Amino acid sequence: MPSIDSYVDGLLIRGRAYFSRDEVAAALGLKPSALAAAITRAINKHRLANPRHGFYLILRPEDQIAGAPDPVKWIDPLMKHQGIDYRISLLRAAAFHGASHQASMVFQVVVPRQLRDFDLGRHRLQFPYQGPDAFSQINQSPLVDQMKSDAGFATVAGVELTLLDCVRYFHKAAGINGVAQIVKDIGAKASPRLLQKAAGAYENSAVRRLGYLLDLTGHARQADALQGFVKRARTALPLDPSVRPLMKALAQAGERNSRWRLLINEAVEIAG
Repeated sequence: MPSIDSYVDGLLIRGRAYFSRDEVAAALGLKPSALAAAITRAINKHRLANPRHGFYLILRPEDQIAGAPDPVKWIDPLMKHQGIDYRISLLRAAAFHGASHQASMVFQVVVPRQLRDFDLGRHRLQFPYQGPDAFSQINQSPLVDQMKSDAGFATVAGVELTLLDCVRYFHKAAGINGVAQIVKDIGAKASPRLLQKAAGAYENSAVRRLGYLLDLTGHARQADALQGFVKRARTALPLDPSVRPLMKALAQAGERNSRWRLLINEAVEIAG
């Protein structure tokens, strides 16, 4: 009967660095308690990592220091194992599209189900949630791309979705200044037509904030494509909703931007 080590080695020879509990159980024919003990020993020896219940990563020697391979190498099979559609977005997607100022310290994956964030070795994974209807509307070609690694391909937000996601989840994208930097770096790559199409699946407030940042960073064509969304706005909103003034009266004291119906309550700083 093959051992867990020989099973793992066989997968690596075939270029595969992950497996499910059901797969290994069928291959080894062990009782559940014996299989659990064998997997636990392999994890303790840093041969395996366990990002989600019933799914295991095979660690090559170069992966053992970080505790797991780069998530781009295994996020696609993990999400397929869970039966959940996804897209890599925010900081990692911005870097993929050329945002040079963003250091991707966290791997962020937008999903249409509530999932718990987790750490695996030195990697931190976050799962921002988007409602299923909006997600299914936009999480498709030509609004998503493919990110290649030596283990295959993973779905990544296109430029337009990356911009919209960063504004919507700005607190996970280094704040309003971090998002402004991303907009400056990659905004020119966005198709005005696709940006307008995708924006319909997002909250009006996020679209207006993106429009303002596109104007601020000199991407006029992309900003103009979002102007029609301002007509749907009922009230002026703060550019940075995370800024809490000490007094309610101060909330209305900032500069008003009539083009986007925003209260500019935070000075945006962008590197040259």
